[in-house]
Amino acid sequence: MRKEEIISKLPYSKPFLFVDEIINVNENGVEGSYTFDETLDFYKGHFKDNPVTPGVILTEVMAQIGLVCLGIFLLNDTLNKTTSIALTSVEIEFLKPVFPNEKVIVISEKIYFRFGKLKCKVKMINEKGKDVCMGTIAGMIV
Repeated sequence: MRKEEIISKLPYSKPFLFVDEIINVNENGVEGSYTFDETLDFYKGHFKDNPVTPGVILTEVMAQIGLVCLGIFLLNDTLNKTTSIALTSVEIEFLKPVFPNEKVIVISEKIYFRFGKLKCKVKMINEKGKDVCMGTIAGMIV
């Protein structure tokens, strides 16, 4: 499956699509990027006069790239319109803030994929190569 096909099969659209590019994907993991546009609505109030990307959005970026994109790749031809993806657990440690117009890269390594459950070790780094956040994310694909 081509990288562009994976992105086209994501169940999200703007303004809630947080995948710009898939850099690399194989049966063991995925790497992708996203750049936070300064016009995103949540920057208006988080925080006043000092916009910072909310942790829940950072988690969503890691889930979309690190879990959902990998799940789509692993399912390949068995993915169809009735396939559902649901987040089941998240454990993330936040280390650095992400600001408007900043590009991040998500690196995900599959821990396991069995019985419809995918669990991954995920890490987000900024353009300077510094760790932004890391942890584990799991979801059900049914």
